[in-house]
Amino acid sequence: MTKKNHEYFMIRAMKLALKAKGKTSPNPLVGALVVKKGKILGEGYHAKAGLAHAEVAALDEAGKKAKGATLYVTLEPCVHFGRTPPCVDRIIKSGIKEVIVGMVDPNPLNNGRGVSILRQNKVKVKLGFLEGELKKINEVFIKYISKRTPFVTVKVAQSLDGRIATRTGDSKWITSDKSRVLAHRLRQSYDAVMVGVNTILRDNPRLGARFSKKYPLRIIVDSQLSTPEGANIFSRNGQVIIVTLPSRPGQETENRKILSQKVKILEVKEKTGQINLKDMMKKLAQMEITNILVEGGGTLIGSLFDEGLVDKILFFISPKIIGGKEAISSVMGKGITRIDRAIKLKDIRLKRIGEDFLIEGYIK
Repeated sequence: MTKKNHEYFMIRAMKLALKAKGKTSPNPLVGALVVKKGKILGEGYHAKAGLAHAEVAALDEAGKKAKGATLYVTLEPCVHFGRTPPCVDRIIKSGIKEVIVGMVDPNPLNNGRGVSILRQNKVKVKLGFLEGELKKINEVFIKYISKRTPFVTVKVAQSLDGRIATRTGDSKWITSDKSRVLAHRLRQSYDAVMVGVNTILRDNPRLGARFSKKYPLRIIVDSQLSTPEGANIFSRNGQVIIVTLPSRPGQETENRKILSQKVKILEVKEKTGQINLKDMMKKLAQMEITNILVEGGGTLIGSLFDEGLVDKILFFISPKIIGGKEAISSVMGKGITRIDRAIKLKDIRLKRIGEDFLIEGYIK
């Protein structure tokens, strides 16, 4: 079969994988096809962690016809026991003669072992079809499984001059209705939405996903545990996590006692009197939180940039000018000392959203 035909079937497998976008965490998006003489005998995708992997779903549909056929799979078949048994065993048992793999699994438990075992069992394997596109759709999984830290996206709604609130703290609404609708839709693709405690105190958001049945986790970064017990964020379904510093013996506040009954309190290490953000991300990853949408405020966002923890940005920019040296900026923190050290973006996209502009890009 020609390379062109291989790419045709891999594109179809990738489209299958994308059917489960936002639903497979902490697992990757994977699609698979069983093909014989140019005819698709079975297809499947990984729908949710704990359910059948894509290869197994496709082989189940193909049944006995899989013997002597070719299996197309977007990600290298697994060799380890996780929530489900190894896929390589099922492939070998099915009588598949050839496996076309889109990309090698970055999981250290696999990472080429699946390919090796298949070849040892007389199954032909070809690698590297649509690898760039497949890495893109699994960018979250690749970061999480290789670095053991979540993929972090910063989302900002700001004025043309970079403000997220006036000097009096007023922020409703800087961007348009269309931008806010899109922001709500974005949340359903993330495991968690994160804000700093100042955003809770100033804006009192609910951080729901208005157009989705899936409620992402909501995370508040609050070193002093000053989140009010009656904050709107507690009025929605789903879990809330407050990240804070450890309490000292005998100094536990009444608010901490109350909040600990309502939410999960996650204590992390201290860094110069503040939350150690790298330790926070490490602990969140241990909870199988693979990707986070950070929605404010400027202090938290700036600190995440300072620590090199941001992977992607989504800046909604409204054609409004707020002005005022005391108005709140979208990115604060320490910042840089020289322009040549400015954080640069790659793969930039510009899109019009109603009267606003959306700038999307990745940190170089």
